[in-house]
Amino acid sequence: MIRHSLPARFLAVAFVSALVPGVALAQDFFVPKPAQQQGAQPRPAARPPIAPQPAPPIAPQGQEAEQQAPIQAPMPPVPELPPLPRGSTPPAAVTGVIGVPEVMRVATAAKQVDRVIGEWRDKLNADVQKEQQVWRDLQQALTKQRATMSPEQIRTKERELQDRITTTQRQFQNRARIIQEAAQYGLNQIQVSLIGVIRQVAESHGMNLVLHRQQVALNVNDFDITDEVATQLNKLLPTVNIPPEGVSPNAPGVAAQPAKP
Repeated sequence: MIRHSLPARFLAVAFVSALVPGVALAQDFFVPKPAQQQGAQPRPAARPPIAPQPAPPIAPQGQEAEQQAPIQAPMPPVPELPPLPRGSTPPAAVTGVIGVPEVMRVATAAKQVDRVIGEWRDKLNADVQKEQQVWRDLQQALTKQRATMSPEQIRTKERELQDRITTTQRQFQNRARIIQEAAQYGLNQIQVSLIGVIRQVAESHGMNLVLHRQQVALNVNDFDITDEVATQLNKLLPTVNIPPEGVSPNAPGVAAQPAKP
């Protein structure tokens, strides 16, 4: 689940980071092997192959067999570079401070993405658990029916079970990928608007340098533009466009169409 975690992780790269990992699918299901026929002698367990051991290095004749120190190449001298033409002096820094995680916690668009994607992930997790239980029931039923089935019938049932597991796992992975793409699509919209709003608010105060609050050890409230940026972001972008459930934003024509929040 990603509820209450999306805004806090938004700061990782350029005010935004990727969402939550995809849904982990069970990999511990197996198709039981056919039972040995009555009267057949069990085969002895095969020994694992013995990995060849590397031969020890042979020291050259006349030298002791000891490990030599690695050769260090000498560093070249630092080249003397000609001076560059004098450039223009940058303006005096007028600094602002912003807390991006705090902005994301109160951003209505971020809450929308968190809520919608969280509901989709919960539904996917429920479907995965339900299907896993079906696999267990089918395996148990196949184990109980072995005594009354022919070898060909057993092989057919095993193939059917394995095909179902493979198909549903592929479907779950595809759903998880679409959910992640939709989440990133919504966050990208917030990122673009957030950068513009930060620039807009900073210019209104004559600021030409804005730092993350986490990077500043001490500042006064007059430097902080977090609340003002959050207010302006909610006015500019109260919601984002999220494709319908099960539809990838990378599908042709989907990204250009607004979706219901």
